[in-house]
Amino acid sequence: MKTIRQVAVLGAGTMGSRIAAHFANAGIPALLLDVTLAAAQKGIENALKLRPAGFFTNDGAKLVTPGSFDNDLSKIATADWILEAVTENLDIKRTLWDKVLKLAKPGAILSTNTSGIPLAKISEGWPLDARQRFLGTHFFNPPRYLHLLEIIPGVDTSRDVFDFVAAFGDRKLGKGIVPCKDTPNFIANRIGSFWGGTVAKITHEGGYTVEEVDYITGPLIGLPGTASFRLLDLVGLDIWGFVGENLYHAVPDDPWRDRFLADPAHKELMSRGWLGDKSGQGYYKKVGPAKEIHAINLKTFEYAPIQKVRFPSGEEAKQIEDIPARLRKLVAGTDRVGAFLWSLYSDLFIYCAERIPEISDRCVEIDRAMKWGYAHKYGPFELWDALGFEDVCKRLEAEGRTLPANILAMRQSGATSFYRNKQYFDLLTNAYKDLEERPGIVDLADFAIHTKNPGASLKDLGDGVGCVEFHSKLNSLGEDNFAMMQAGLDALEAGKLEALVIANQGQDFCVGANLAMVLLAAQDEEWDELALSIHRFQQLNMRLKYASRPVVGAPFGRTLGGGCEIQMHCPGVQAAAETYLGLVEVGVGVIPGGGGTKELLARLKDPRRCFETIGMAKVSASAPDAQSLGLLARDAGISMNTERLVADAKDLALSMISGYTPAQPKPIKVGGAPVKAMMKVGLWSMQQGGYISDYDVVVGKKLAHILSGGDLSGETEVSEQYLLDLEREAFLSLCGNQKTQERMAHMLKTGKPLRN
Repeated sequence: MKTIRQVAVLGAGTMGSRIAAHFANAGIPALLLDVTLAAAQKGIENALKLRPAGFFTNDGAKLVTPGSFDNDLSKIATADWILEAVTENLDIKRTLWDKVLKLAKPGAILSTNTSGIPLAKISEGWPLDARQRFLGTHFFNPPRYLHLLEIIPGVDTSRDVFDFVAAFGDRKLGKGIVPCKDTPNFIANRIGSFWGGTVAKITHEGGYTVEEVDYITGPLIGLPGTASFRLLDLVGLDIWGFVGENLYHAVPDDPWRDRFLADPAHKELMSRGWLGDKSGQGYYKKVGPAKEIHAINLKTFEYAPIQKVRFPSGEEAKQIEDIPARLRKLVAGTDRVGAFLWSLYSDLFIYCAERIPEISDRCVEIDRAMKWGYAHKYGPFELWDALGFEDVCKRLEAEGRTLPANILAMRQSGATSFYRNKQYFDLLTNAYKDLEERPGIVDLADFAIHTKNPGASLKDLGDGVGCVEFHSKLNSLGEDNFAMMQAGLDALEAGKLEALVIANQGQDFCVGANLAMVLLAAQDEEWDELALSIHRFQQLNMRLKYASRPVVGAPFGRTLGGGCEIQMHCPGVQAAAETYLGLVEVGVGVIPGGGGTKELLARLKDPRRCFETIGMAKVSASAPDAQSLGLLARDAGISMNTERLVADAKDLALSMISGYTPAQPKPIKVGGAPVKAMMKVGLWSMQQGGYISDYDVVVGKKLAHILSGGDLSGETEVSEQYLLDLEREAFLSLCGNQKTQERMAHMLKTGKPLRN
């Protein structure tokens, strides 16, 4: 059976070095070559230090071996996959590939990361066997984080090779695979370039400011916070300009191709060398010691502190959580937000429809490419559905716009949407077709509900496995979540379920407790109710830990505070590789009160490390990093592809059923007064150095009290319940402090910690 034991990445620039880093993340050694050894070493260093980081942990860099083309190219002979990512120059690529073909071992996969050069030109004149193993594998930057991997077969690419790379990219590298035709910029960058060019056009014609555009084209409409101009600063204005210029010349028959050329303001910034983050300034720059963010005036090219944008329609729409409903309201508006979005969406819809079948035979791949490559919440055709297929068509016609021929045919067929009931509308055959199954990738919305409340549901995953799914706001924890977890455990203990999974498919697994409810209870001095709630959460986590049948947690994304504590108590854990775990309660003036302090001490058996991790509110950079911090079990499963997490968690639960024996409680060793004194000295030193505030010391002493075992004189063993009682007492006493309440209020208002 074919497998990949080693890869060779040719080119150690931003893309090549990060591609090599991501193979290392998957546990696969990578040879990274460039013109000089120093260039390859620099690539590894950049992948380590750039933010976001290319490696899951710094130790991952040990799996990447640098070298030079002149001295080390022969080492590619042991590689199972050779991936070229050198500069976008056909002559340079062909010269390098001529050497590679003489050294590559028989059967090695050969691929290029190009997006601007046709594969046929790169492989022209190659032996048939080499062409059969050659394809395009277009990663998106940064490769670790962006889900998309476009795979482009050449005319002669073997189907077996294509299928193997697609399966490997999905399961081992965690990618969403989109097959593409060998057309300029493939799918995502073709549509993405059009999107960016259209944003620039509307900005210029409508006299919008940088801040206004990033307000309109960010989270308000389901896009990342980088929005438009912040994204260009990250990518590099020169790179964006280069891609657009190349695309313009590569598509002479595209009637919209002027959109790909840089607009006058963008050209002016490039001429001044203001290329974004790499040069220290672009559309934004940081000014002064405080690094205050300034934005550029696109008319005067002068910088000024960013202006807070508040369009009334946008602020009102933010209150609508359902994105499609929000978009319909925004686009129906006649203000500057509505005008901008309709201009953008209407051009986008027409352009994408006209690109079928040029760049893709289906709307499905275009939607997936934009969601996975640009982190858009919805793809273009999904957006069209969200705004109402027929409503959009009628508005375009009312404006005298010409609908693409395939859309006219679609309307004549009676179709009223691009998607319905797991089907898509095929614009080539003018009929609905079934969306193919993606084995191992499930949607929790498809499973039957046993019972539910506003914050959570208990669902049936089949095969005797139940699932507690959170769906509270930000998946924050409250009584609804606790009640549904208790219901799941009750069903488990009663034998109605063989195993239980705690999972969801929101943006994050869980951001922690419902802070607003905690603050309200503290302000109203409802101490008995708050103490009871903390006690219930603690005992719930203990039920998870010692359940008679398997319980598996499936964390991903932000898994903070109480969310982290839940998975710490699950006997089995299947975590997404991109899981950011942290016991961050000190940021709001309390300590982990749901058993997290106790559990970390039981795992690490080192109060100093626990004190640092909790006291500094450390958050892991990945699942492997969480394992090194003790926040994630060493034997936890890790899913590279978050889309597969729920199915993987169910598989883990099923594997645990046969012969399952629950863990037995064990005492925990604590150090007593000497350990507490040591931690207090550490707090004093940090306070004297100006690293922490006076109130940080107050919170730190509470944490030290728990980790040392309370008022014990020396080393001894205590029960878990003993430490849980200390946690609860500390949590409640801190909630009664005005400064903790100030921290909670500030976090709720700003989303940032207050160091009072």
